Amino acid sequence: MSIVLSGVSAGYGRNPAVINNIDLTIREGEITVFIGPNGCGKSTLLKTMARLLKPRSGRINVDGLDVLSSSPKAVARTLAFLPQEPLVPTGISVEQMVGYGRAPHQSLLGFRSARDVELIDQAIATVGIEHLRDRPVAELSGGQRQSAFFAMVLAQDTPYAILDEPTNHLDITHQIDVLEQIRRLNSDHKKTTLVVLHDLNLAARYADRLVLFNNGAVFADGTPEQVLTPANIADVFAVDSRILAEPMGGKPLCVPYPRSVSETER
Repeated sequence: MSIVLSGVSAGYGRNPAVINNIDLTIREGEITVFIGPNGCGKSTLLKTMARLLKPRSGRINVDGLDVLSSSPKAVARTLAFLPQEPLVPTGISVEQMVGYGRAPHQSLLGFRSARDVELIDQAIATVGIEHLRDRPVAELSGGQRQSAFFAMVLAQDTPYAILDEPTNHLDITHQIDVLEQIRRLNSDHKKTTLVVLHDLNLAARYADRLVLFNNGAVFADGTPEQVLTPANIADVFAVDSRILAEPMGGKPLCVPYPRSVSETER
């Protein structure tokens, strides 16, 4: 079981080639994190995988399902996607929003089955937001709202979860909370998870595998230790760096420097 991308190219309007000829396999059971500078194609690729953006060329296959030719419901029963800035309809409660995760499994009339109710209740309990169940989503803090979105992804009950910058606009406390929830999605609920992150050190701490993008292409792909190297950081981000061992778990810790800083000042 895996997500296989073959020759995928996509873009927007006057910039039709944001990503170019991407060949990539997202392996079952792993947390894969996309990293790279702004505008390098990370989010564009995720939107293409989730059918929000039509590619110019290529194929995307999820466990034998052709994403580009299958129905949206069929894809949504296999792959859950949480965008960077998800829209919240006015006036809906946390429970109602979590219930949207069951939509791909329901008939056109949208009636909830006993199984739907069970999974909604389980998702709310698992994420720990029972006390927010009846609150309007629009009134929640950023961290609370992100927890509600995670519950929705959990209720969708798919083998794959794709999350575009889920720590965006959150303070460090809520960033860690979100990433711990991602770890639990992967380990406890057996979801193969694909995430876009900007913080290189948090990416290295939580990823099984890093994919570093630059100029619309895969620049490096491997373990955090293989990808976070001074040479790669210099080539992609145009800064010098030292890579240390993170004291708690030994994961690589990137300390960047502007190139104007001399070796003796570091």
